[in-house]
This record gives sequence, C-alpha cells and structure tokens, in this order.
Amino acid sequence: MLSILSHFGRRQFNEKAYRQFALLATLLLAHSAHAHDFWIEPAHFRPDINSEVPLRLLVGQNFNGESLIYLPELFERYIYVGPAGEQPVLGAAGDDPAGRVRVTAPGPIVVGYRSNPSPVSFATLADFEAYLDKEGLERIKPLRLKLGKRDKNIPEIFSRAAKSLLYAGAVQGNALDRRLGFRLELIAGANPYRLKPGAALPLQLIYENQPLEGALVVAFTKDAPLEKLKVRTDRRGHATLTLPRAGIWLVTAVHMVPAPADSGADWESLWASVTFQLPSP
Repeated sequence: MLSILSHFGRRQFNEKAYRQFALLATLLLAHSAHAHDFWIEPAHFRPDINSEVPLRLLVGQNFNGESLIYLPELFERYIYVGPAGEQPVLGAAGDDPAGRVRVTAPGPIVVGYRSNPSPVSFATLADFEAYLDKEGLERIKPLRLKLGKRDKNIPEIFSRAAKSLLYAGAVQGNALDRRLGFRLELIAGANPYRLKPGAALPLQLIYENQPLEGALVVAFTKDAPLEKLKVRTDRRGHATLTLPRAGIWLVTAVHMVPAPADSGADWESLWASVTFQLPSP
C-alpha cells in the first residue's frame, strides 16, 4: 500500500488535497504497523566526498519493504549529523527517495528520523498477546492485568526512531554513532566500519535519557534476513552482537509503556532501529 503513496506523492496538490493525502498516509502507516520494521537505507553507506546520497525510508519485514515518501506531517525530526554539524534532511512532499544527504567532507555521518505518533488497535487479546510475544514484550501481560486495561479493541499509539550510520573517506577512529536525543534510541558503541566479520559490536539502548534494561535487540543482514541474532539488554542498557558476516545490517528494538491519559490509547510503543554496513574482509 505504501507504493501507492509513492505514486501519488509525485503529483501536485492544493492545500485541501494535501491534508487529505497526509491523512491517508497516516492511516496506511497505521495499517502496516504491527510487527513491521522501519529503517533508513541510504543508496551508499560509504559515499564519495562531494556527492549526494539518496535516502530511502522503508517499512516492511526481513529487509523487504515498501518506500515511504518524504512527508513532513509524518515526522517530528529528520536530520543528519556530519563533520559540519547537524542539518535537516531536505526534500519536497512526495519525494521518493525521501530526501538526500550532501557529503562535503570526510568522516562519519549519522542520519536520524523520528516519526510523529500514529494510532493503531488490536481487535482481540489473542492478537495483542501474540504481538507481545513476537516483539519480546512479555512483561506487558501482567502489567495489563495489574492496571486493568481492556482485553478487546485494544488501542495503541506508536512512533519510530530510525538511524543510519555512514562513513565518507578513509575510516579513522573508533567513534561513529552519537546520541540524537530520541525517546528510544539505539547507539552503536564502536565504529562498524573498523570491524571485520566475527567481531563484536557493543550497543546501548536508551529510553528517555536512561538505559533500558531487559529489552529485546534483534539484528539481521539484508542477504540473510531470516538468520536473526537476538539478545536482551542488561541493567546498563548494553547488548553485544557478534556479527558473523559482512553486509548491510539492521538492528531493531521496541519498548512499550502505558499510554498518556490524554492520548485515548491504552499503550504506547516506541520502535528504534539502526542500519550500517559491515565491510568485507
């Protein structure tokens, strides 16, 4: 369905039609929310200096996804941080690829996208609990009973925070990733472009500026998306992944909390992801 957005996003709209189009985009995103990943996939993870890198925003599973167009109504923040500091990812409504990064100097580049919240619902308790089991959110089951939350037509709001790690020029230093201040954020503790297959990549998961314990972190490559690595974060929010193969990697995590009272929802889920490329030997 998101491919429909890509098609119609290239047209010109008056203000009323544009608002209707933005609403349609939000509804379609909500429809595809359950058990779907969201990630940033640049055209080049190792771009040339003085080049532009198109960015694709993708929703799907197992590294197979539909493009999301550039639509400011859908995001709270869309930026990249490089040698020149933080800059917005610019684009026109309807663009697919959804924005571009201008590479002007060697060094690391961190792209970040934080979506606005969207609503979704689960028709039955069985659907909701299957979702919790799949995403490693089993702790919500006893919490639901304790709080007396409803067991059918269960409303939720969700938002996504995606990052992508690029590197231009000769790789130097162990640092690459940086905190962007998202509510839920995965942070790589080493520069993956200095690693080899079989090396360990430390990560930290942060929720509202505090380490998040017990969250399930899942990682897989574009070439072997069904061969997933899974690990839980420790009390400091740390998780270590031993990356067995070169290629493009996607790392994901999700956290759920009771929704704010004024949201109209029972639960709020926050999704985090980060993409990078592990170089071949």
